[in-house]
Amino acid sequence: MPDKTVQSVKNSLKFKAQPKSGILSVRVGVKKYQVPVEARMLSGEGFMFLSFPAVSELFRIEGKNLKAMNPSEDATAAFEKLNPSRKRSRRKASNVEMPSALAEALKGLPSGFKIGYGTDGSPKLVKARKRTSRRKAD
Repeated sequence: MPDKTVQSVKNSLKFKAQPKSGILSVRVGVKKYQVPVEARMLSGEGFMFLSFPAVSELFRIEGKNLKAMNPSEDATAAFEKLNPSRKRSRRKASNVEMPSALAEALKGLPSGFKIGYGTDGSPKLVKARKRTSRRKAD
């Protein structure tokens, strides 16, 4: 049994580290914002302790700053903008018709071969790879 567990060390270091603000930034698109959250940090040889208060916050982007929204403020617009939609739209399959000349040319390929391309980009016949199941047959 170890003398000190990770949890006990975290608990003892939490208030020995001085809180610092402005050490966390977030990139949204091409813009970078400083997140107004305090963090406690200690670092030494091979170890780093980082502690954030347990918080989730809703921010309003104002110019180049993030401003925490007041808890009594109406956040309907923020919810509509940020809530990910559960509906996934299916892509409409387009009916692609193969030209008859191409279909006839593909019918002329010998069994066990496919079309490949050489290093210069010219088409050539290549033996098709036979894939076998990795499971052993019973």
